[in-house]
Parts: sequence; structure tokens; C-alpha cells
Amino acid sequence: MIQDDYFLKYEDRTPPPPLEYNPWREALWQFLAVLALVIGAWYIIWRWTGSLNPDAMWFAVPLVVAETCAFIGMVLFVFNLWKDDPIKIEEPPALLGDVVETHPEADRAIVVDVMFATYDEDPELVRLGILDAKKMTYPHPIDVRIHILDDGRRPEMKAVTESEGANYISRTTNEGFKAGNLRNAMEQTHGDFLVICDADTRPFPTMLEHTLGYFRDPKMAWVQTPQWFYDLPEGERLPQRLGRRFGSRGHTFGTWIERLFGPVRVGEDPFVNDPKMFYDVIQRRRNRANASFCCGAGSIHRREAVMMAALRSFGAKVEKRTWDVEEVVTVSSKERELAPDLMEAIKTEAAATEALTPYKFHVSEDIYTSIVLHSDRESGWKSKMHPIVESKMLSPQDLLTWTVQRFKYAGGSLDILVNDNPIFRKGLTFGQRMMYATTFYSYLAPLWNIIFLLAPAIYLFTGVSPVAAYSAEFFFHLIPFLVTLELAIMVGTWGIAGYAPKASYLAFFPLGLKAIFTVARGEKITFKVTPKVRQSGNFLGLVWPQIGVVFLTGIATIYAIGALISGATDHSASGVIANIMWGINNCLAMAGMIAAAMWQPSETEKES
Repeated sequence: MIQDDYFLKYEDRTPPPPLEYNPWREALWQFLAVLALVIGAWYIIWRWTGSLNPDAMWFAVPLVVAETCAFIGMVLFVFNLWKDDPIKIEEPPALLGDVVETHPEADRAIVVDVMFATYDEDPELVRLGILDAKKMTYPHPIDVRIHILDDGRRPEMKAVTESEGANYISRTTNEGFKAGNLRNAMEQTHGDFLVICDADTRPFPTMLEHTLGYFRDPKMAWVQTPQWFYDLPEGERLPQRLGRRFGSRGHTFGTWIERLFGPVRVGEDPFVNDPKMFYDVIQRRRNRANASFCCGAGSIHRREAVMMAALRSFGAKVEKRTWDVEEVVTVSSKERELAPDLMEAIKTEAAATEALTPYKFHVSEDIYTSIVLHSDRESGWKSKMHPIVESKMLSPQDLLTWTVQRFKYAGGSLDILVNDNPIFRKGLTFGQRMMYATTFYSYLAPLWNIIFLLAPAIYLFTGVSPVAAYSAEFFFHLIPFLVTLELAIMVGTWGIAGYAPKASYLAFFPLGLKAIFTVARGEKITFKVTPKVRQSGNFLGLVWPQIGVVFLTGIATIYAIGALISGATDHSASGVIANIMWGINNCLAMAGMIAAAMWQPSETEKES
């Protein structure tokens, strides 16, 4: 079985607890954030008005534009992280009447459909999810129905499903991919709530007990739970790693390093898959604006909300199609009004042409559905980011898989931004617009991050400065901004390691640019199932841009030091030092991604 080959050694791992709410830390964060914004605004204004090098505007203007764009991103990030709420688990509802306003069967038990969407994953992997779903507990009578949504139409998957007493659902086509798979299943099921799972999702026994209480609010449309990858490489302590390679001297050297800097692990989460920053900080703090969005697996949906949103969207599309046809007919026939029977025929044809899609047929159907529900002001639907991990799943096992997944996230989000921009969508509140703007704006960052990555090398090679001078005045404006910003982010995300996500965000630039240009060309972001097993080989071919940044910065550094010593160019000592330090930071960020391309499981992990 697949469990014997891979999963068994990770079965005892438990998820980390959620970050505790601390009002004093939050107050300090808010103070530091305001201070950083004020100093940052002061810095940006000075950069535009008093620091540009008039002799190199080709360099000065792009860099200050990039800094301004990054500052706008900082403003959005502060708005996102501004306030959290104490952790509170609502009391589980006993009857359907506890979660709906009116219903003829209010005194019956709640019915929950647990849906596992699968395509080509190993049936034994899905079996693990079925077994765990059957272990879910609840303090009241409840009807839990487990369904396997197999778009692969595989006899072996059907056999596993039926052997575990679950319901097998398939279809003849793969229209709409996962979203279409869910729509097909909704047509054949009748649960009051839907639990959405991927093929590798393993629900914990407490999932329903901890989440259904939120639905006591009849306007609660869905609850998202944190995704937790239980198979992330734990890495190897530095003394052990050096000891294996260099003997007792290596072990001793590693021990001294840890005494100076604290515990160091080599190979720990090489792909920066841990989503704790996203769920425990970014998503949780969107609750205050009712703007936490659905992320697919591990989410619980009220069927009524999903169907009502689908019906409203369907009605709007039918109405628009009817108007379009009516306009064409009236123009061609030169009639002011059409006969009632003709109008009825047009509406009937429009309704037959449009499809009722509870989940939008889109590569990012989860966030798209969130936008549709949030914008339904008349219904007033709400969302909630639940703070506690209630399921476990597999992480991307190699850089190729990570690339497929991240490109899908970026491209899907940018496609929504371009074709159905939520910032201007009718029905969203100001807070919701700002939160969605933060998400989509972050995927534009590669456009200015590439400037930050190339700027040090440009100066080190040419001696041409983007600022009037690397003078005391420049550092007087820059350093307070960097220090207050770092302090604010450190306090605002206290309890979560911050450097790795920031470095990964910077090193993401080639994939981000590819997504931006793909959407800009009008190309469709394709649906690709994320592989659940490790792809063999190394993947240096995927990180040649990051390698290029390191190589370019290294050569530029050597050249600038030589030029400074010889005195043959316009390089200044302060400029060379500042840009070397900047370049080192860039290279360290790239190094993590390059190392991920070459990562292989350690001997201890292979043997465990």
C-alpha cells in the first residue's frame, strides 16, 4: 500500500497550535506600523523631490517608481494585518433549525456531504482520506455522507470507494475540471453543508465539531480552515549534517555555530511550503472585514449560499444575453419593441445557452466563488477563517510541482484581476475591496522586484547612481524607514519565521513575470493537477534566472571593488558598500530557491 511506502512515517506528526491573540502585541504592532508608514511616506516624498540623479533619469525614475509601488503594497499589507480577534470556537449546532432561519425540517439532524475531488491520484491515497472522514466526531446526531468525485472514471477508484462504504460519483466529461466536478456532485447530493477536500486531504475528527458552530449565523456562507502539510521535511540539525560529512570536527564546528545563532536545520521545508503566515496571519486578520476568501480544500460551505449565488449569477447572465439579442433584433428589424412571444423565446434560448455553475469554471474557482458571494450585498453572506488546523495534506515534493502550483495561483488570480476585477465589482464593501486588492496587487510585485534585483549590479558595473549621492542625507532618510518597517513586520507577524517567506516572495519573480505576461497576452491559464508524488531529478533549469541574478551580482561586485581600488571610475566607497550589501541580500533570497531545485531527501529522512 502507498501508506507503507511514504505516509506511515509521518502519521504521528501533529499540527502547530494557532497563534494566540495578544492585545498588547497588537497595540505595539499598530503603533509601529503607523510609524513605519509615516516615515515611509516621508522617505518616498523625499525620493521624488530631493534625491533623483538628474544625469541618470533612465535609472533613477524606474527605481523610485519601484520603491513607490512597493510602498503601496506595504500600505495594503498594513491594512490587511491591522487587527486580529481572540480565538473563539462556537458551540456546535444540534439541529438544522440552529443554522437556518426557517425550514420545514428544522428539527432534523444536519446533513453534511464530504466531497473528495480526484482525477489521477492513487486510490490508496484517497482511501486514507475516506478512513479519516469516517472518524469525524460530533456531540449530536449528524448525517455525514462521504462522496468520491472521480474525474478519472477509474474502476480501481470505484472499488476503493465502495469497499469503504462511500458514494462514488463520476461523469462522462471533465468540463470545468474541479469546478465542474463539484457542480456535477452537487446535482446528485442534498447535504445542508459541503466539506470540500482534495484527493490528499485527511480530515481530523474535530473538523465538524469545531466549525459548524459558525453557521449558527444564518448568513455564514463558508468557513475556511488552515491547510497544514504534515510531510514537510524536518531537515537535519547542523552539527549532525556537518558531522556526517566532515567527522567530529564538522560536528564541533556546527555546535559552535548553533551556540552563536541558535538551532539551525539544513533542508527544513526547502520549498517554503509552510502556509502558516498566510492562514494564521493574513487570512485570519481578514475576518474583521468579512473578506477571508475560500482556498478550496479544508473548507465548509453552506449549500444554500453556493446555490443562491449561482442562481443570481445565472439570472444576470441570462438577462444580459437577452438584452444583447434584443438589441441586435430591434436594430435589424427597425422595431422599437419586440412581440411578447418573441421576447419569451429569446429568454428561453438564453437560459438554455447559459450554464448554472455553483462553482465558477475557472482555474481559481475558490477565490472566484468567494468574490461572487461577498459581493451579494442583498443576501449579506459572510465568511470566516477558522484559526485551528482541522485537516492535513501533502506538500509539493519538488520544485517542478511547486512551480505548477504557484503558477496556477498567480495566473488564476491575475486572470480574475484583468477580466472580472473585484476592486470595482458592485456589492463589495470598502474593506473587502482593499483586502482583495492586497491579494491581487501582490501578484504584480515581480514587475518592480526585478528592478530591485538588477539595480545593485547596474550601479556596481557602471558607477552610475540612481540617487544624487550616497550621502549622509540619503542614509538619514533610508535607514529609519528600513528599521521601523522591519520592527513593525516582526511584531505584526510575531510567532512565525519571516525571512523565508520574504525571500521566497522575492525569488518568485520569474514565475510571477511569466504569469503576468501570459494573462496580458490573453492566454488561458490551464488546469493542471498538482502531482502528489515526488518528481525525480534536480530542477536547475527552472531557476536559471535566479542563478543569473547571483552570477551577475557576484561579477559586478568583483568589478566594482577593483574599480574602486584603481580609482578609474566614478564609484564612491559608500555607493559600492551599500550596493554590495543590497546585492548580498538579493543573492541570499535567490539561494533558497536554487537550493530547492537541487534538494534531495536526507539519508535520515529516507531511512525514517
